[in-house]
Amino acid sequence: MYSDRIVLCGASAYEQKYYFNRDFSALPKEVQDELHIMCVLFTEDVGGILTLEFSEEGKLEFKVEALDADARFDEIGSALKIKELQRTKRELLESLELFYRVFFLGEDVEE
Repeated sequence: MYSDRIVLCGASAYEQKYYFNRDFSALPKEVQDELHIMCVLFTEDVGGILTLEFSEEGKLEFKVEALDADARFDEIGSALKIKELQRTKRELLESLELFYRVFFLGEDVEE
């Protein structure tokens, strides 16, 4: 069904907008809200554009971009913030990967 990278959600400090891929509207509202808060707070803190993308294998990855002229963007802070989110939101991120692999990639995942 999907053979390339799929964006789950993202936020932009430049446009002050949040994007959520409606293909994932089956996720509980609480999860969608948590993703919204996480992405917006990230871009408010370090600037730039953050997207959460699924790789072809179903791994959820953080992608960060910034304009070259963006003096406000904190590249080191960005990397540290991603590591912090991967640690503190590990259960959420792993659940999202499992959801993607089962419902989008059609994997038969056994516990």
